[in-house]
Amino acid sequence: MRDDRALNGLRRWAVLLDSVFRVPGTRWRFGLDPIVGLVPGLGDLATPLFSILLLLQAVRLRIPRVVQVRMLLNAAIDFGLGALPVIGDLFDFAWKSNAMNLALLERHAMPGSRPTQGDWIFVLLIVTVLAVLALIPLVLWVWLLSNVRLI
Repeated sequence: MRDDRALNGLRRWAVLLDSVFRVPGTRWRFGLDPIVGLVPGLGDLATPLFSILLLLQAVRLRIPRVVQVRMLLNAAIDFGLGALPVIGDLFDFAWKSNAMNLALLERHAMPGSRPTQGDWIFVLLIVTVLAVLALIPLVLWVWLLSNVRLI
């Protein structure tokens, strides 16, 4: 059975991250994701962490694996390009992976079925990949700070 309460919570977070604000006089919307993304290192964790929640819900609802991979790719594009200085910050205003992934989740939800052990293993692997990707900027900052000497 579809978990409407969980989907409503995810929907609220997706709106908050991707489209809560509107530029006056336009139809252009953006959320907290590009704003939080301005914080070096930590700011780029918002989308991967939310993507993990979406993927966990996707496996609970037995979303087909190919759709889960598409959701992962949406998040990876957001994370990868969003991590680039300046260009990535601008990209975060346009690429709305949270809203795209929520739409995929809602479109492909199949009520009444439970995930198999294989589904959980698959999603845990995806979560691990996202966690590693999310930690790369932090590891690079620590390495840079410990190995680069300023004159």
